[in-house]
Amino acid sequence: MKLVLSAVAVATLCAAPVWAQSDKSKNTETHDTRPEPPMLGKHLAKGQGARPTKTPPQLTYHGGAIVTGQTVVTPIFWGTSWNSPAGQTKKTALTQFYSTVGGTPYLATNTEYTFGTTPAAAHVSTDVHYSGVAITDTTAAPKSGSQTTPFLNEVCAKISSPISNGYYPVYVDTPRGGAGFCAWHSWGTCGGTSVQFAFFFNLDGDPGCDPGDTTTGHSQGVAALGNVTGHELSEMLTDPRGAGWFDNTGAENSDKCAWTWNGTVDLGGASWKIQGNWSNAAATANTGYGTGTFIGCIQTK
Repeated sequence: MKLVLSAVAVATLCAAPVWAQSDKSKNTETHDTRPEPPMLGKHLAKGQGARPTKTPPQLTYHGGAIVTGQTVVTPIFWGTSWNSPAGQTKKTALTQFYSTVGGTPYLATNTEYTFGTTPAAAHVSTDVHYSGVAITDTTAAPKSGSQTTPFLNEVCAKISSPISNGYYPVYVDTPRGGAGFCAWHSWGTCGGTSVQFAFFFNLDGDPGCDPGDTTTGHSQGVAALGNVTGHELSEMLTDPRGAGWFDNTGAENSDKCAWTWNGTVDLGGASWKIQGNWSNAAATANTGYGTGTFIGCIQTK
C-alpha cells in the first residue's frame, strides 16, 4: 500500500505457489490502491479511527499470493544526485538494510500469515536475499509518484532478466512536495514475467515522513527511508499482488501499525527505528502494543 504522508506489491520458488495470484497486466500497472495511514490527520479517513467495539479488525486471507519462498531484492536508485557523496551514503545504508534483513526476528512478525487457512498451510517466509546488485539510473526521475506505470517501466527497462520472486524497490531523489504519501508497493509484468516493485520519495528534511529517530545514528533521511522500507517490504511479503492478507477496510499488516514504534530493530548489528506489524494473535490476546481500542502490533527486536 501507499505509505501515506508520514505517511503511505534468481533463486527458485519453493513449496506452496509463492505467486499464486494470476497477473492480469502486461507491462502495465496493476497496483494497490489502498493508501497507508498517514501520520498527519488521515487515520479517520482511512478507517483507522473508527474501530469495532467487540472484536479486533483482524486481517483475513483473500485467496491470493503470499511469499512462502525466497525473495530476491534488487534496488533501483533513480535520479541525478545518486552518485553524489550523500547519495552514495544513502545507497550503502539501504543495500545494507536489504543484505541483513533476511531471516531476522523483525521479518518473523509476518510469519503468522499463511497461504490458505488450514493448519498445514505454508507461512510467509523470512527468506529475503539482496541480489548483490544495486542499479543506479542518473537520468532525471519523475517529479510525481502518483502513477505506478513509470516505475514499472523503469524496472522493466533496467532489469534485463526479471524474476517472478524478485522485488524491485525504486528510490528516487525527488522530494515528496505536496504528495499525501511517502511510499507504496505494487506489481505488474515485465515481458510476461510477474514482478513486485515499490516506490520511495527522497524524504530528507520531510517532517511528514519522519519517524523521529534520535538514537540509531542514521541521518534523518536514511532513518525515514528505513522505516518505510520495512513497511513496504512487510506488505509485499504478506500481500504481494493485492489478494493476500488485509482487513475489511483494505489495511495490510503494516498499515495497521503505521507510525507506531516499540523501540528499535537490530539488523546485522545496525539499529533501525522501524514500525511494528499487526498480529491477529496478539490482538486477540491483547498482548501487542498500539493505539486505540485494540493493541495488536508486534515488533521483535
